[in-house]
Amino acid sequence: MLYRKIEKVITEHLQSDSKKILLVDGARQVGKTYIIRYVGNKLFENFIEINMVEDSLGDRLFANTNTIEDFYLQVSMLFGDKMKKKENTLIFIDEIQAYPHLLTLLKFLSQDNKFTYIASGSLLGVTLSQTTSIPMGSIRKVRMFPLDFEEFLYANGMNEIVILSLRKKFERLEALDEPMHNKMMDVFRKFLLVGGMPDSVNSYLSEKNIQSVREIQKEIHDYYAADASKYDEENKLKIRRVYDLIPSNMENKKKRVIAQSIENKKGKTFNDYCDEFEYLISAGIALNVQAISNPAFPLIESTGKNLLKLYLNDVGILTGILYGNNIRAVLDDERSINLGSVYETVVASELIAHGHRLFYYDNRNKGEVDYLIDDYDSLSAVPIEVKSGKDYTVHSALNTFVQNEDYHIKKAFVVSNERSVMQKGKITYIPIYYIMFFNADSGSGNMKL
Repeated sequence: MLYRKIEKVITEHLQSDSKKILLVDGARQVGKTYIIRYVGNKLFENFIEINMVEDSLGDRLFANTNTIEDFYLQVSMLFGDKMKKKENTLIFIDEIQAYPHLLTLLKFLSQDNKFTYIASGSLLGVTLSQTTSIPMGSIRKVRMFPLDFEEFLYANGMNEIVILSLRKKFERLEALDEPMHNKMMDVFRKFLLVGGMPDSVNSYLSEKNIQSVREIQKEIHDYYAADASKYDEENKLKIRRVYDLIPSNMENKKKRVIAQSIENKKGKTFNDYCDEFEYLISAGIALNVQAISNPAFPLIESTGKNLLKLYLNDVGILTGILYGNNIRAVLDDERSINLGSVYETVVASELIAHGHRLFYYDNRNKGEVDYLIDDYDSLSAVPIEVKSGKDYTVHSALNTFVQNEDYHIKKAFVVSNERSVMQKGKITYIPIYYIMFFNADSGSGNMKL
C-alpha cells in the first residue's frame, strides 16, 4: 500500500472528540476513496460506504433525502445490519457532490451525533458555492492531492530515517554527498515521468513499464477533460479548451493564460472566462498561480491583475503529453530539451500540496519571478526561481527583485539540478528535490524553512 500523509489526518480526526464531519476534497483519481476505506475498515468494526454517483445513476435512493430520518431509513435498507453505535460505526458518504443537498444535511447528521461520519468528493468548492445552506461549523474540509515527492520516495523504498536525514540537511542548508545526490536526482526524474497519481505509481512499481504508465495517465487526462460536461453543460467546450491549452501555454515564454487564444476571438478578456478557470481550479485538475506586481505581505492583499498561470495537477500527465514514451528526454537531462515547464509544474504541485497559495511576480519593466510565497515568520514574501538548465545562477529579474528595498525581501531561493548549496546575499541556491520540505504549517500558515 502507498504511504499517504493524509492517512494520519483522517485517523486523528476519526479518533478525536470532534463533532465536525471530515470532508475530503480533491480531484478524481488521487486516492480519496481508497485511503478513507483503508482507515475506516482499520478503525471501525462496522464500515458503511455509499457512493452517491453510483446511486444517482441507479436506484436514486438518496436523491430526495432531506431529513436525517429519511437518511437513516435509506442507509438501513442497504446496511441495516451494520448500523450499531457511534463508537463502532463509520458511514462514508463518497462522491457527495452528486447530491448537493446532502452537504446541508451533514450539519444535522453532525448535531444528531448518532454515528461517525466521513465524506469525500470532487468539485466541492463549486458545489458548496451553489448550496443554499453551507454547513459551516459542522464540517472540516481538507484537500487531498496526488502523491508528492516525499510520498514517492517512500513508495520507492526510502524510509522515515532517510527522509528525516534529508530534512535535517535541508534545515541546515547542507548539500548531500555526490552518490546520494545522484540517487535523489534519479528518483526525482522518475517522478517527473510517473507523477503522483496512485494508479500510475502502482503501475510503475509493479511493471516498470512506461507505456503502461502513459496509458493510465492518458485515461486520467481524457477523463478530466470529459468530466466537465457532467457539471457544466453550457460551458463545457470552453472548459475543455482552457484545459487542453495548459501544456501549450507552459511552452510559451510567459506561460500565462491568454484569453484571446481560448476561442480565438479578439476582444476576449480574462473576466470572460472566470467560471471556466474556477471550475478547473475547484475540480483540482488545474493549479493556479496569480500574478502580482507589488509583492507586499500578505500576498493575497496585492492580487489585482487579471493575469493567471495554470498548471496541470500532475507532472506525469504533463510529461506524457509532451514526450510520450520517450523517457530519455527527461532521464538524460539533454541540453536540447527544455524542461522548464516540467520543473515549474512539479514545484507548483509541491508547494500547493504543502499548503502554500501561489503567486508570481510580473512586471513589464523588471521581468518575472516564477513563484512568490508568504513567510509569516519574517512577514515578507519569499521569491522562488526554478531552473532546469546549467545557467542556474543567471536570473536578472530575481536579482532586481530582491534588491528592491520597497519589497522588504529577507530571503529568496533558486532551485536547480545542482548538488551544491550556497548563499549569495539574500539568494540561496538549493537542489530542486529540497522543495519537498517547503512546508506551510496548516495551523498558523508559518513556513517551515
